[in-house]
Amino acid sequence: MSKNISKVAVLGSGVMGCAIACHLANCGIPSLMMDIVLPLSEEDKKKGIKKTDPAFRNKLAAGAKEAAIKMKQPMAPLYVTKSADLVQVGNFEDDMEKIAECDWIIEVVKEDIEIKKKVFKQVAKYWKPGTIVTSNTSGLPIKEMGSVMTPEMRKHFFVTHFFNPVRHMKLLELVGGEETDPAIMDDMAEFGERILGKGIVYGKDTPNFVANRIGVFAIMKTVEHMMSMGLRIDEIDAIAGPAMGRPKSAAFRTADLVGLDTFSHVSMSVYNLCPDDEQRATFQVPEWMNKMVANNWLGNKSKQGFYKKGKTPEGKKAYEIVDYNTCEYIPSIKPEFDSIKAAKKVDDVGERVKKLLTGTDKAAEFAWKLVRDVTIYSCNRIPEIADDVVNIDNGMRWGFAWDQGPFETADAVGLKDIVKRIKEDGLAVPEFLDKAAKAG
Repeated sequence: MSKNISKVAVLGSGVMGCAIACHLANCGIPSLMMDIVLPLSEEDKKKGIKKTDPAFRNKLAAGAKEAAIKMKQPMAPLYVTKSADLVQVGNFEDDMEKIAECDWIIEVVKEDIEIKKKVFKQVAKYWKPGTIVTSNTSGLPIKEMGSVMTPEMRKHFFVTHFFNPVRHMKLLELVGGEETDPAIMDDMAEFGERILGKGIVYGKDTPNFVANRIGVFAIMKTVEHMMSMGLRIDEIDAIAGPAMGRPKSAAFRTADLVGLDTFSHVSMSVYNLCPDDEQRATFQVPEWMNKMVANNWLGNKSKQGFYKKGKTPEGKKAYEIVDYNTCEYIPSIKPEFDSIKAAKKVDDVGERVKKLLTGTDKAAEFAWKLVRDVTIYSCNRIPEIADDVVNIDNGMRWGFAWDQGPFETADAVGLKDIVKRIKEDGLAVPEFLDKAAKAG
């Protein structure tokens, strides 16, 4: 590796910023984690707190660090709490000049282009030649973020998109801009793999990049088919989990983990920024999900989302799910599908999915529709979001914890069979898929 990264500035101490700083600490890399200085509230004034007090000025970053230390395993962002000593805290007003001591500056502030540009303007004042600058954005355009930078700084600027939870998710997406020096991004790829233990996926400067573009489509298409087939949220998660080579969190528990506000924002980004996407309508968040966001039913972080912990009449712990027809909670059930039972007996992931698709019940019908639509959509995104099937498959395995990416799944099911069934459904077969099937 041609560049040594011995200290990192993490700009933003929210969920992702703090998690990135903690993972750097896990890997022995010290960081300076900074955030804004909060305004002094009337309550603060009554307590005699002054805005010049260093503890108050660093309140956001220090509070995030303290919360990370208190988190319990296995989901804590730190392997061991002692590693937190490597995370120094500060704020944008008093400590920005310290970024000159760092080899890598990563911006992790709110997903708002104007806020990010404001931060990068501050960074530009103290940036020294040779320092890597990246954004953890999930899809905002690199060109616009880089508009406040000098040409030399833009050579060192690109996207490093981590996935939450940072410690556990292997994926690190790297996306270069028009002026990014490829050699500098290669250095980061090596650092990400060798030091941070990540799997690198190369994407393009398109909304939501690689994994989120495909993964969010898969979940939103899941919502679409669920509603049209009259299935329930718990029924969908029983199908779209291990039986389909997906994690136990399936679709809706995954969305609860991400946060419905974040998920909706990412989905609407495609809807708003990709007018030529043939599946654009799929990304439009339905009204009942918007109501959930308005109700602050955001998932795990608000203790209720698609799922909510409840109790049986006997006082035992039980889960409730949202009924999308009424936007009210109803008791969850344990769905029973013959095709799922049959599929679960098969150990090999590819053969398991293939077995599921041979079923004749609603679960098999739903599974086929989802596999079909994700396969078609993934084919149509090459070379728009990535140059090859490997980056898309790796993105889904490492970023969404799928056992197989969409192309690996298609191979396992059989390309000729998939093409045949797509034609029987009256849908167009992507040229990319058709050629592969004919070539054997």
